[in-house]
Amino acid sequence: MAVSKLKKLKQSAPETPKPFETMAGWIDRYTVYLRSECHLAENTVQAYRRDLEHMREWLNGRSPTLMVIADLTEFAAFLKQKHLAATSISRHIVAIRMFYKFLQLESAITDNPAELLTTPKVWQRVPKVLTIAQVDRFLSAPQRYDSNGMRDRAILELMYATGCRVSEISDLLVANVHLADGYCLAEGKGSKQRMVPLGERAIEAIELYLKEHRPLLSAGRELAESPWLILSRTGHRLRREAIWELIKRYAARAGIDSEVSPHTLRHSFATHLLGGGADLRLIQEMLGHASIQTTQIYTQVENSKLKKVHKQFHPRG
Repeated sequence: MAVSKLKKLKQSAPETPKPFETMAGWIDRYTVYLRSECHLAENTVQAYRRDLEHMREWLNGRSPTLMVIADLTEFAAFLKQKHLAATSISRHIVAIRMFYKFLQLESAITDNPAELLTTPKVWQRVPKVLTIAQVDRFLSAPQRYDSNGMRDRAILELMYATGCRVSEISDLLVANVHLADGYCLAEGKGSKQRMVPLGERAIEAIELYLKEHRPLLSAGRELAESPWLILSRTGHRLRREAIWELIKRYAARAGIDSEVSPHTLRHSFATHLLGGGADLRLIQEMLGHASIQTTQIYTQVENSKLKKVHKQFHPRG
């Protein structure tokens, strides 16, 4: 009698979900899929993973395979309650759409509720740009008396000369810097490589760093010759987080707003080129933008300057 009751209890008890059926398990499998089959850059993979971790928090133990469009709309409202920017919410929604396509590929769901999920309207904000005078002060901020002044000057000159992303500077190889020919090869999103010209000041700063400072960073570290251009004090590749920190430090020294970031130099590079008469398509190539629409945001910066000049000097402004 006791044995039959035990069998009935086991039959009625809910099954423990398999590890991958939990949201955490699905996120792990999805991360592998993004790396191995989609071949996305590691930074993109980690960004999507963080977005799905927010969804896991919201699900609170529920399975993502049971969600319908009404649930996903509630999740979008949850993101808005967390006071995330419209751009951030849009990226979350892109991540969710890709995730539910993956669930379809895995035969975990039949219908994809995320197909009906719309993104909020994203206002294109004019990016923050430094003036030419501010750029001059900023690039001159690292001094020889700074412990890594020559390296830091090379970093800033390189970023403004090329418009490269901070991750591209961190990952730049010595072999891909061709100073005699005045260009470098940057590896951008999706491991796509592009050629970016270097100006005279950037070349001079990099040459000085390579000749006098980089050997000191790599000496006595018992490491094989490092392939990376920008080294840390321990002789390893300088992380992008460290580049963020030094940019904040030198911006403060130059008396520039604390909101300056690596992307500020990228925006300034593009805007100053456009203001000097450069073709928008060429700027797109140098920035590594897949779409010209992404590059067109810099025309808004120029238009905003025109409006200011008109307002200041036109009799009817």
